[in-house]
Amino acid sequence: MKLRFLLDENVTPRVKTALWQRDASIDVLRVGDPQAPPLGAFDPDILRYLEQARRVLITGNRTSMPGHVAVHLAGGDHHWGIFRLRRRATFRQVVEELQLLWEASEDEEWVDQLAWIPL
Repeated sequence: MKLRFLLDENVTPRVKTALWQRDASIDVLRVGDPQAPPLGAFDPDILRYLEQARRVLITGNRTSMPGHVAVHLAGGDHHWGIFRLRRRATFRQVVEELQLLWEASEDEEWVDQLAWIPL
């Protein structure tokens, strides 16, 4: 199955727009969208949503999310992949790499994986 993205609220909504401009079939939501967790949702709630919705998280959260992921996995739960944005990542790099990941990989490849963008 193709990757389905969830942008954390700390990721500019312009990423979603740019991905859709490149390919309207890319499935991307952002925290705060109607079908996504609400703005201000706690990290553990986002992780549960990711698991249920089969979505990959794109986040700039480098501090609290890794600890929550460890607890989530230790509890026997899973996620469909988490991509953390490097501080030096440009907007263009983020959009291009997400498009490439969407085109070149399947969601099963990223189960319980943490990766950085740029890769």
